Amino acid sequence: MTLESSEQEFTTRFAEFAATGMVYAQVEGSPLLEFASGGRVLYLFDRCGPYSARPGPARVVVHGVLEQIGPVPDGTERTELLSVNGVSSVEGRGRVVASLRGTWVVQARLPLVLSAFGEAPTLQVGDWVAFRTLPPLHGFLLGGAEQRPA
Repeated sequence: MTLESSEQEFTTRFAEFAATGMVYAQVEGSPLLEFASGGRVLYLFDRCGPYSARPGPARVVVHGVLEQIGPVPDGTERTELLSVNGVSSVEGRGRVVASLRGTWVVQARLPLVLSAFGEAPTLQVGDWVAFRTLPPLHGFLLGGAEQRPA
């Protein structure tokens, strides 16, 4: 299964689910984009760089490959949770806001585009799920000239 045919295609397909936040200056030579959104700081593999993002407000499609995802058990509180694990993976709980073949957009403090390789559960829009991603998370920066270096 292929998750994307190009960075531009993936960014365009999921642009409506971009997280809004703040990009911080990248360390020279680092492929990681430091992005704060939803009260969390995420280190994202910069899929549009290197050095494509200027520090400041930004919209970024945050994409993770799933280690696991499944329905939240009955009786579990329906609140959004998101915890950062290690340098570039997350786990949490949230509501499915879009469902495509093998990919779900989950609102968990910020919108996350989450994809699974292989067998995946049947999840519908509105379902509450618990999930954990593999590192690294990927970041697809949206924006025009205001986000590109001069």
